[in-house]
Amino acid sequence: MADVTQKYADNAPGAFYVDNTCIDCDACRQIAPNNFTRNEEGGYTYCSKQPEGDEERNLCLDTIDGCPVNAIGNDGE
Repeated sequence: MADVTQKYADNAPGAFYVDNTCIDCDACRQIAPNNFTRNEEGGYTYCSKQPEGDEERNLCLDTIDGCPVNAIGNDGE
């Protein structure tokens, strides 16, 4: 699982985040495009919006399983 102490500063405040092990594979942006955005300059993805409602929350949870390097975390806030 992702390391909360290594999360990117541009993650939206809240439970879900991406840490610095992200390889920018696009998986999370495909699964939950409303919640994850690419940082073009840095070449990584971050959680740009925390989920609203059960559907978005479930998609964000799916991104954790879909991330090949375990860069997505949920600290349960």
